[in-house]
Parts: sequence; C-alpha cells; structure tokens
Amino acid sequence: MAALSWLRSPWTVWISALVAPPVALVLLWLRRSTAWWWRMAASLLIVAWTGVWAVKVLGVGIELDGTGARLMMSRRPGESHYAKLERSRAEQQARAESAAPAPTPVPEPAPQPAAAAAVSTKPEPAAPPAAAPVPAPYWTDFRGPRRDGHYQQGPILTAWPEIGLPLLWQQPVGGGYASFVIAHGKAFTLEQRRRQEVAAAYDVQTGRELWTNAWDADFQEAMGGPGPRATPTWHAGKIYVQGAEGELRCLNAENGQLIWRKNILEDNGAENLTWAMSAAPLIVDEKVIVLPGGRNGKSVVAYHKDTGEPVWKVLDDKQAYSSPMLVTVAGKRQILVVSADRMMGLEPGDGALLWDYPWKTQYDVNSAQPLVVGDQRIFISSGYGHGAALVELSPGVGGRLHVREIWKNTRMKNKFTSSVLHEGHIYGLDEAILACLDAETGELKWKGGRYGYGQVVLASGHLIVTTETGELALVKATPERHVELARFPALDGKTWNHPAIADGKLLVRNTTEMACFRIAP
Repeated sequence: MAALSWLRSPWTVWISALVAPPVALVLLWLRRSTAWWWRMAASLLIVAWTGVWAVKVLGVGIELDGTGARLMMSRRPGESHYAKLERSRAEQQARAESAAPAPTPVPEPAPQPAAAAAVSTKPEPAAPPAAAPVPAPYWTDFRGPRRDGHYQQGPILTAWPEIGLPLLWQQPVGGGYASFVIAHGKAFTLEQRRRQEVAAAYDVQTGRELWTNAWDADFQEAMGGPGPRATPTWHAGKIYVQGAEGELRCLNAENGQLIWRKNILEDNGAENLTWAMSAAPLIVDEKVIVLPGGRNGKSVVAYHKDTGEPVWKVLDDKQAYSSPMLVTVAGKRQILVVSADRMMGLEPGDGALLWDYPWKTQYDVNSAQPLVVGDQRIFISSGYGHGAALVELSPGVGGRLHVREIWKNTRMKNKFTSSVLHEGHIYGLDEAILACLDAETGELKWKGGRYGYGQVVLASGHLIVTTETGELALVKATPERHVELARFPALDGKTWNHPAIADGKLLVRNTTEMACFRIAP
C-alpha cells in the first residue's frame, strides 16, 4: 500500500508528466482524493504537453496526408532524428575502419651464397582473392531505365512470406522525397540533413554510407514538408543531383567529388515553384536536360553533361513537377516534357518544339510521368479532379507532329504518383485508390484497395505498391479484378518516395527511414 501511495503522490505524477506523459495520466486518475475538476484540468495540461513531448522526444508529428486536408501522425526529421542519423553513420565508419585488414609485412630475403646471387629471391606475390562481380548499372534514372516504373532485369518473388520480404538492412536517412538510383552496387539519393542538402552514396548490400557531398540549402514548405524532391540520375560514372532550390551538381559517382555545378534558377532568371524543383535531370546524348521554368526562352535548358556549359535554352513555360523523358513516338526521338500548362515533345538536338497538347491542372500541379502506349500514343494523368487522356501523334507539316486526342476522362487521377502499363492496361492510384483502365478505350476495369498517396512499380506481371503509411503491398496486374496478394509494414511514417529495384533488391525510403529487401526469388 505504501508503494501504491508513493506512485499516486503529486510529485510522482508531475515528474512522470515530464518524462512519460501517458504514464502521468494513469497515475493522475488513480488519485481518487483529488477533485474531479482538478483532474480534468491537469489532464488537459498533460495532453497538451504530450504533443510537445512526442515531437521533441519521439520525433512524432502531425502532418497533412496526400489529400492536403486530412491530418496523419508521422515521424518528422528533427534534432533527435538528425542526432540518431549522425550516430548511425559514425558507427558505420568505425566498423568499416576496424574491419579494414592490416597491411601484410613483407619478409626480408634470407642471405644467399654468391653463386646464387643472380637468382631472384623475392617471394612470388600471392594471388589476390577473387572479387565479387560488380553488378551492371540498371536502375539509373527516376522510376527505372525508361522512367516508366517497370522493372525488367529479372523475375521477382511473387509469393511473399507472411512476415514480409527478407530484410537486408534498415537505418535512418535524411529528409526529402527523392528516390534512389542504383549502379555498380551503389545506391544514390538526395537528403536534407539539418540545414544542408546532401547527396549520398550507399553500399546496396549492407547500407553502409560510402560518401556524401553537401551544400547549404533548407527549403521549407508547410504542406509538403521540407527537403529536396528530385531523384538523382546516374550516367557513365557520374551522378547528377538537383536540389529543391535549384542547385545542380555533377559528381564523381565513385567518391562524390564535385565536377561542376550550376544553380538553374539563378542561371535562368527563374522563380522557384510552390513545392520546389522536383524534376530529375535527364541525360540525352552529350546533354543534361533540366526544367528551371525561366521566362524569355529559358524554361527548358540543356547543359553539357561533362562541363556544365549551356548548349541550348528554349520556351517560356512555367514548369511543373514531372521529370523529362527521352522517348520515341511516331518514329520521332524526342524529349517529353509536361509543364504547368501543356505536354510537349522537343527535338533533342536544339530543343525545337515538335508538338504540344494543352494540359492545365489546378495549382499547376502536373506531377505524374506520362506513359508511352504503343508506337504512337501517350497517356497523361493529373489529380485535383483533372483526370487522364490518351493522345496519338502522327507526322505533320514542316517536321512537326500532329496531335489527336483519343479519349479523355476522370477515371484515373494521378496526383503525385505515376501509373504503369501492362499488356494494354494502365494501373495506377486514382487519387488514393488503385484502379485499372483499358488503355485503348479509357474504360474503367476495376477500382479497389486503399493505399493512400503511395507509389506503384510493375514487375513480373505484378504491382509493387508502397502505401502512404509505409506498407509494401503486392497486387496482381490483371484487368479482371483487384487481387491483393500480400501486405506488410516496411517503413514507419508518411511515405511518398518512389521505390527502386535493381539486382533483385528493393529499396524504399521516406523522410526518416530507408530499407532494403530481397525481392529476387
């Protein structure tokens, strides 16, 4: 009884409120001797403090979900998170240093008779151990090698264990919404760490950080959250990264050393977008294509990929949040761009406009990647009630292409996720619900399964879906009906980042965590 009395004492209640508010609430209501109105008032104070405590101690916060209107609990990168991340990287470095083999001493040669002096006495060098084969570059662009969200490097596991895919590693990561690109066994991403944007390389097999390249930048936006948005691009041993405020850097992919840099907003007299620069750089021939959205012919810009010198600058469009793509449609190789007002094709050599199709969405939010459908058609979709359309290109006059609208409807609304194409059908998140359309007619085949504002990847005839709350789901890509085969929690907190797959490994991340799963059979 004495122990119970001590637990219910006022001092115990208030000390508990400081270090563990939920415990304090229980102890408070065990104090029957305290007036009910005083317990109610104290409870309100403890509940208010619980919110502060959850943010400061646990890193938990209240954020808006993909609707922009509903609240959701999530982990946000703050002081405690950055301290955890820094400890994690320091421990990785210490383990790597302790595991490094000590140099092998070379023994002094024994004295030899004069008659044998001409004979070499150096020991034969030992054959070096066979190095593990380095995986070839594959997932080197945003959403894969063709930017279409389709993994075709090999089969995937389509019968997932009940506990989920085998986890190779999981660890903290900096903030932001970039995805990964993967080449030569390294995964590259872009993060917010305190008041810096950081390009980072990781060993895919172990998750160990290999190098970082950082610069001062701290984009803040209340609805979408802080941090960089654009996914890096890997090409020929170089990494091209673009920060939220326009910093464009070309880095050595082996060690992260800076090769050249530009700020595409400053260089082209452009203003940043509401939700920041989000388009992944695109390599086309000797050029890197970026979308600063500058006026006076500086909306779409090509820099030389090796030097950063301007090659061409074209158009006056305000840009949006979709990434440029290199496609061949109607027999014409072209750069496919979706700006705030239209979808268009540009000549890779000089940026000349080949065709355009009006596509204006509320708040200028065109975020989804278009899909090439067959040899002549392109699918496009946007959220905010806009919908989707299929257009057909054909040879026109003077080298331009003629555009014809095949269908248009509101049955697929990709807000800031993108659809995938499989055997004549389009699968994607219609706002927050998975849906399937007939690509030829736009007919809705089915709609089902709530995944929030997550992301979709196609592999082995199946859809890998990351949900907005950090789950991984496997759905059969069939027009017959919605068939979810498996689902398990992979990450903690709001997850908007696109997954990446290479060499049978699935990488996922959000603003606080990153993880790698084996998805090969």
